[in-house]
Amino acid sequence: MTELTKEQQTEFEAAAFRRLLEHLRERSDVQNIDLMNLAGFCRNCLSNWYREAANAAGVPLDKEASREIVYGMPYEEWRARHQREASEAQKAAFEVNRPKE
Repeated sequence: MTELTKEQQTEFEAAAFRRLLEHLRERSDVQNIDLMNLAGFCRNCLSNWYREAANAAGVPLDKEASREIVYGMPYEEWRARHQREASEAQKAAFEVNRPKE
C-alpha cells in the first residue's frame, strides 16, 4: 500500500465523504429507514457524526445546521420532498435492527 501523509489521508477522506453526500443526495429515493435496516446508519447519523466532530473541535454546530450540510437543504424541506411513510415491513425490520442504546 502507498504510504500517505496525514494531509493526504485527510484530503482523500474528505473527498470520499463529499462523494458519499453527493450520492445520497442523488439517491433521495433511498429512504433513511432503508439505510438503517441495511447498513445501520442513515443521513441523520452522518449529520450527528459531523456535528459531534465540529463540537469536539470547538466549533459550535447545531442539529439543523449539520443536517442541512448532509441533506443539501433544510431537513424539513427534504422530508417534504422525499420522505415517504415507512411500510409495516420496514418498521418491523427497524425494530429488529435498531441500534441498541
